Amino acid sequence: MIVDQQAVTGRVTSGDVEIFYRKFGKPGHAPIVIVHGLSFFSYDWTKVATLLAQNREVAAIDMRGFGDSGWSPARDYKLETLSNDVIAVLDALGWDKAILMGHSFGGRVCLATAGWKPERTAALVLVDFAPDLAAAGRKHVAERIGRQPDVFASVDEAMTYHHDDPNNPARRARWEAFLTRTDQGYVLKRDLHHRDNFKRALEGNPSPAPQFLWPMLGALTMPTLVIRGSSSDMFAAETMDKVRTTQPAATVAEVNGSHDLAGDNPSELAGTVGDFLAKANL
Repeated sequence: MIVDQQAVTGRVTSGDVEIFYRKFGKPGHAPIVIVHGLSFFSYDWTKVATLLAQNREVAAIDMRGFGDSGWSPARDYKLETLSNDVIAVLDALGWDKAILMGHSFGGRVCLATAGWKPERTAALVLVDFAPDLAAAGRKHVAERIGRQPDVFASVDEAMTYHHDDPNNPARRARWEAFLTRTDQGYVLKRDLHHRDNFKRALEGNPSPAPQFLWPMLGALTMPTLVIRGSSSDMFAAETMDKVRTTQPAATVAEVNGSHDLAGDNPSELAGTVGDFLAKANL
């Protein structure tokens, strides 16, 4: 393990890759594993993880094919495999149970893991994720990821493509961490497998969404928190009622911000999660 400025970093072998993680805090209350979405990586969750780690350990992982985790030679990014990666991290850290906290696509991974491995799940937190994705957000993500070039000429070009400000030092540092410099240019730390999936969707061949996630959400028995970003284009406001109907025991909350709640409003997000865990005695 390597001690970062704010975290201990490490790697866990899982199948055909190594999973990179950043771990914050010290043993205390139930630990948390954070799983990012398709446009993010563990770096984006540093502020939230630090706030949540005041009385517990928090591990933010890079999913396989993202950030500093390995890319699968077999392009094995099935939901079952991604779930197994989460369990591999728990095993390596010696955590019998953990609170699974997933954002966007990471929410899908955490929901599936909670459903398949309830004995390893102390609680579930879904951040701007429900099994139904809003059409506007789905289209926006497909366009941005599906039309991504193989290589960017510069950090500025990558930031401009993603509608970010190259003159913002904090945002520039984030993109420098999410890009690898090569002889050809700057490569995004995300396996092009994901770009190619969205490209096929744009060509009229979308991958079918799992049909079992709503029934799985309804069958959960562990404490569950579902959070929507108030201005999210991925989680429609009316879907909150479907969540309440499907899982009446769940806590459903709204946090001010867009789909990127960890970037927009880390303090309120962490406070909402912290309050939920306190009430659940976790």
